[in-house]
Amino acid sequence: MIQARHVSKSFGAIQVLRDIDIDIPRGEVTAIIGPNASGKTTFNRILLGLVQPDAGEILFDGASIIGASAYRERIGYMPQAARFPENLCAGDVFEMIANLRGTSSGRDNELLATLGLAPVLCTPFRQLSGGTRQRVNAALAFLFQPELLILDEPTAALDPLSSSILKDKIRKERSNGRTFIMTSHVLNELEELADNIVFLLDGSVRFAGRPQELMAATGEGGLERAVAAVMRKPTIVCSEAA
Repeated sequence: MIQARHVSKSFGAIQVLRDIDIDIPRGEVTAIIGPNASGKTTFNRILLGLVQPDAGEILFDGASIIGASAYRERIGYMPQAARFPENLCAGDVFEMIANLRGTSSGRDNELLATLGLAPVLCTPFRQLSGGTRQRVNAALAFLFQPELLILDEPTAALDPLSSSILKDKIRKERSNGRTFIMTSHVLNELEELADNIVFLLDGSVRFAGRPQELMAATGEGGLERAVAAVMRKPTIVCSEAA
């Protein structure tokens, strides 16, 4: 679905992405992981059209996204910490986005119900807790049934029940053919969900493949320990095609 080829990006003297190749298969969950400042957020921002790469290209179903915008309608995005106008209610935001899209509401009422959001749709954001805002953030990502969902630390600030509901939703939508890109520091969560792992270190792809392949390559029995092993000795894993 997504092919990134020879993508590089610098901000001033700091090179954030270094000639990276990443494949995102359709209908699977691909986790992009790595330590802070490894390039994960920059790659997602390029994919969302918020940042332009210095070199390389990204293809969405074979068409370049560079300079394009229509493809964004096919993407749902859940940032790590969404910022909402404090005077608005969640229901206002859903309606506003639907109006901007020029279509009837694309709300996933089942998800709203399971996340317990119906009672707070008319409550101003200034009165909502961080966890409730994050639940709204999750529901917004699934608006209009996007083909690709980019989820940045999706369970951050969620209570265990809400986290479980969201993970079940991800599994259900993956089985329906939707594609996910996830970033998370909660590696046992990714071990539950991820079909593919892309490990970035210093802006380069150190590994791309199945989680089981990374664990086998490092001789570790869990994803967290496998990632720690690569961070200690980054030469032990060669970059592979996803």
